[in-house]
Amino acid sequence: MVASTLSAAPVSPTPDALAAAFARTAPLYEKVRRVVPPADWAFLAEDAEAILRLKRERNAVILAHNYQTPEIFHCVADIVGDSLALAREAMRVDADVIVLAGVYFMAETAKLLNPGKTVLIPDQDAGCSLADSITAADVRLMRAAHPGVPVIAYVNTSAAVKAEVDVCCTSGNAARVVKSFGVPKVIMLPDQYLAKNVAAETGIDIISWAGQCEVHELFTAADVRELRAANPGVTVLVHPECPPEVVAEADFAGSTAAMSDYVSEKRPPRVVLLTECSMADNVAVHYPDIDFVRPCNLCPHMKKITLRNIRAALENNRHEVTIDPEIAARARGSVERMLAL
Repeated sequence: MVASTLSAAPVSPTPDALAAAFARTAPLYEKVRRVVPPADWAFLAEDAEAILRLKRERNAVILAHNYQTPEIFHCVADIVGDSLALAREAMRVDADVIVLAGVYFMAETAKLLNPGKTVLIPDQDAGCSLADSITAADVRLMRAAHPGVPVIAYVNTSAAVKAEVDVCCTSGNAARVVKSFGVPKVIMLPDQYLAKNVAAETGIDIISWAGQCEVHELFTAADVRELRAANPGVTVLVHPECPPEVVAEADFAGSTAAMSDYVSEKRPPRVVLLTECSMADNVAVHYPDIDFVRPCNLCPHMKKITLRNIRAALENNRHEVTIDPEIAARARGSVERMLAL
């Protein structure tokens, strides 16, 4: 549940104000100049500057997912990473206000782990096709159909769904969570492709749900072959939310954090990250010597988060995340059991 406060959006700056803000934020722009054109930064600088001031005034921190745009990821965020990293770090936050630059299930997870803090999401319509594909009632029906079988929920689910399962997982720790039960069969939902990929990795029978990520389901094995033909020697990294036949064609499959680590450790001369578009931009900032081939799919939900609405969230306490206490208590247990692994 999201509570919002309505107020006017920040007034658009004048050309002189844009130029002045650009000059004041030159060191900030240096972080992203390779991936953000100067003309774009002229319109981003004032909001970035305001956000940094508002964070100090409100004792606020910004948690940003790897799919956020570079000006958010590199210029205003305090903590960045994949879903697992954000969940871990959310527990250690020393702030009064958390702004989650990501989608709503991530904001709910931050609230679960910080019930006494104010958690804001800049756009309450930043959803997720996976989270929207399953309900708490669906989980109860699956339990009834498969009595005694452990139920694992991907973090890309609502708090209500998390409250109905035994433990949560992310793409980065899914195999470990599945194996932790020590049983031959588990239920894993809602991403059918992640479930199939983890089943192939672990040899465990996984009963899955018919959900999929609208970004990753679009990639095909033919895409990978065409990329290799057009870019000889390219290293192909894919996310495990991709269909199994795509994973089979890749050089490496892993979470967004694992992809970033692979680039850092292996330093492939030319690489493609088959995932959401901003991921390559955010990683490329650190590696000017690597050629990033950039076929990607845009997540319309992640792109609902902007510097402008992050600023509005901080200025107006906009879109505060609240969760029913009874649901929160049970959902928190599922997340904490994941983190304990």
